[in-house]
Amino acid sequence: MDTLTQLQQNRRIIHDLTLSTLARIASPFSRLAYLASLRDISTNVYEHAGLSAVYPQAAVRQALEQCHQELFERILETPLVVQEEDLRAHLRTLPNGSRKAAAQWRRLEAYRALLPADSPEYLKELFCSNARAILEILEKEPSTEQAAG
Repeated sequence: MDTLTQLQQNRRIIHDLTLSTLARIASPFSRLAYLASLRDISTNVYEHAGLSAVYPQAAVRQALEQCHQELFERILETPLVVQEEDLRAHLRTLPNGSRKAAAQWRRLEAYRALLPADSPEYLKELFCSNARAILEILEKEPSTEQAAG
């Protein structure tokens, strides 16, 4: 398959993924977490059963990796205050509320699982630095999540 055909196919796969799944996910960090969850971290191979039923598996893997990388870079291009809002929104979707999730994520460095494997090191370092700073802020916020106990 020539490069142009491959790019067009990747574009169709990403379009399908965006319309069928990513559009329903509220925050960029949640989308990033979803894309990272499609990857086997030990092999760096992406899998998506629905897309693989329609498109060649190799093309799906390549498109998912590309989509993961692009979303990661877009998040880094946003102002830190927007990254904070997005990460807060994502953590609210997790069990135990955002404050406890922020503490766990910071302690375990869980945000590292969101990194695309082939990103440049300086972008990975920037993302991790931003995540650590945001998580410290979120962890120290007064809890509004435990109204009744």
